[in-house]
Amino acid sequence: MDIQNKKVLVLGGWGLVGNAVTKKLISEKPKQIIVTSLRKEEAFEEVNKLKKEYPHLPKNYFVPWWGNILVREEFKDKDRNEILADPVKRKILMQDTLEELGSEILKSASLYKLINKHKPQIIVDCINTATGIAYQDIYTTYKRVKHKLNNKPKLEEVIEETEKILCTMYIPQLIRHIQILYNAMHDAKTEIYFKIGTSGTGGMGLNIPYTHSEEKPSRVLLSKSAIAGAHTLLLWLMGRTPDSAIAKEIKPTAAIAWKKIEFNTVKKKGKPIELYNIPFEDQIQLGNKLNFQLDKPYSPSGKVLKSVFIDTGENGIFSRGEFEVITAQKQMEFVTPEEIAENIIYEIKGRNTGSDIINALDNATLNPSYRAGYLQHFAVDILAELEKKHDLHSVAFEMLGPPRLSKLLFEIQLIKTIAGTMKNIPSFTAKKLSQLSTELIKNNHDLRNEILSIGIPILMPDGKTFIRGKEMKIPVFTGDNEISLDAAKINRFAYECWLDLRPSNMNAWLKRIKAIMDEAIAISEKDTSSLHVRTKQYWNYFEEISIGRVVSWIFIHEEKGTRMKD
Repeated sequence: MDIQNKKVLVLGGWGLVGNAVTKKLISEKPKQIIVTSLRKEEAFEEVNKLKKEYPHLPKNYFVPWWGNILVREEFKDKDRNEILADPVKRKILMQDTLEELGSEILKSASLYKLINKHKPQIIVDCINTATGIAYQDIYTTYKRVKHKLNNKPKLEEVIEETEKILCTMYIPQLIRHIQILYNAMHDAKTEIYFKIGTSGTGGMGLNIPYTHSEEKPSRVLLSKSAIAGAHTLLLWLMGRTPDSAIAKEIKPTAAIAWKKIEFNTVKKKGKPIELYNIPFEDQIQLGNKLNFQLDKPYSPSGKVLKSVFIDTGENGIFSRGEFEVITAQKQMEFVTPEEIAENIIYEIKGRNTGSDIINALDNATLNPSYRAGYLQHFAVDILAELEKKHDLHSVAFEMLGPPRLSKLLFEIQLIKTIAGTMKNIPSFTAKKLSQLSTELIKNNHDLRNEILSIGIPILMPDGKTFIRGKEMKIPVFTGDNEISLDAAKINRFAYECWLDLRPSNMNAWLKRIKAIMDEAIAISEKDTSSLHVRTKQYWNYFEEISIGRVVSWIFIHEEKGTRMKD
């Protein structure tokens, strides 16, 4: 796509790659660039620097934004430990991550608000999301919980630690992030999303010598790789969603360097490393135990560590020795941020660099085959023959899901039993279909018991009474023995799962059948090209009803669940 006159959002714009991407973008003449970072001072530092470098650009060409994109907006500037320590905030964070994604959670999210405020056509995500999630370190949280449980904690302490570990779980956080990202871009009509991902190990394997503990490799490091891989597959799914932004990802498999080389104060997590006065004589006798606590505290020298270093952005600063080791041949080696940025610009503009992981997955996955498509008809015919032989209808077992699939299949099966053929359906009124379907449910014990036994309740025509079995697929049992009920919830449950005998639902079925027939009739008999699939011939000229074909049509047209790529 053409970048000129497009709004671009660079997530992580202060960082090493984000900085290089922003500078590469400028020559493509976008309309505006929104530069983000975790901290306010970083976002303003980057924007002020860019304004000085490019004084000819309009005053509001570079827009700063700051905060954590993985939490709701009211928490975006708060330290995560501060949120976890506050019982009220912790519960909100837990609900935001683990509850069903509703409008309140979605529209409270900092990422949703950011994207829908600026409505960028292009998003380049340079945030190391996998690190941000995995380095919350569920293993350390587990050790703290284990320690508490071993010391007979109070109930309040158990609840607190349980909530903290629930907030630290990696996969729910990643899934919620992708859900919010997808919905935000959909609402803002974003055209392309480009992720700079990570392998987690700089391209090295399980033998990586650089680790974060005595383990080799550490579970925390492998968690980062696992989250990075899961992130990629979720983006791949997003890229196969017809109404989504184009999704691309470059995954550098080397150390990324560098931002600057200088002599200055060495900082860790934004703070200078203090030097302490530790006398040589303060030697400790080693015995059969090692105490983590010092017998006496050491006093700061008043000095901080200063040295020569190379700044690698988000990965921190390395000494000459560290840099030489990590970038040596047969170690991580390294790639420059400018090379990454160049590949990103090429890909956004439609060129193929061969480095897009999403495209690589598309090319490497095993797709539906001609043989399987050919054999599908044989399998369906055999199933139909066995149905006749055993005098039954194989409708739904509620193993595939969602429950809406089973509900729709049984509803069209009822209509099929009543009307016989598709062309007969329009001769019935919605009220008559409702009445005859109810009689079928009443008189056909086997059919009724089959529907109810797989967890699909039946809503009666009055909309105020229903029949249920031992199990209900929806609403889902979450521990509460009862839930509140109103008309809106009944309608939602009926849409998602309950077999709905109300005339209003039968009217919806009449409209569907008309739309199916109109679609097929509109295809000219003279058009024998490969363009059309669901022709009159496909529907056997409306002389029968294939319940599976009808529901697949619904999933394509109503659920927007069409397969995008073959």
